[in-house]
Amino acid sequence: MRQLSFIMAVVLCLVFTDQAHAQRQLPGMRGVQVTSGMVDGIYSSAQDNEAGYYFGAAMATYAKNGNKWMFDAEFMERYYPYRTIRIPVSQFAAEGGYYLKILSDPSKTFLLSLGGSALAGYETSNWGEKTLYDGSTLRHKDAFIYGGAITLELETYLSDRVVLLLTGRERILWGNSTGHFHTQFGIGLKFIIN
Repeated sequence: MRQLSFIMAVVLCLVFTDQAHAQRQLPGMRGVQVTSGMVDGIYSSAQDNEAGYYFGAAMATYAKNGNKWMFDAEFMERYYPYRTIRIPVSQFAAEGGYYLKILSDPSKTFLLSLGGSALAGYETSNWGEKTLYDGSTLRHKDAFIYGGAITLELETYLSDRVVLLLTGRERILWGNSTGHFHTQFGIGLKFIIN
């Protein structure tokens, strides 16, 4: 009889394994995330392509109701065609903001958030080299930049500790001479650490 009870308990555990869900998006939970994507269009190596790319690393801390605080460091590089070359404009930025949960399914597998953040950083053109190959001089000066970003982010849990991210955002910057608005879209992974 004891063997039959043990076997029944094991079978019931295996039958109901997909019914239990871990607790997600609880206040105080933290995650480390990495993201990358395209800036101002689809990046390619063509000489006339102006688009660029970005990489970022962030720490996210969940607050009440699935909302979260986000602190991020990001590198962005965009290109400007000039004759037979492309001139890179690079930005290094630190960012902090708050994301509000807009939509979530009951199992908390999918989460759609809208975030606002402030950012500050540094922009450099052609990595500080102002004289081009043909003797022309760049008039753009390296500068400190500041502004903000509006982000729409979709999270989907691949497991209880690994989250796939899809992001779309608009950065608004001042202090530079290469344009105030930059559209970014990308993909990333978040690892829940506690």
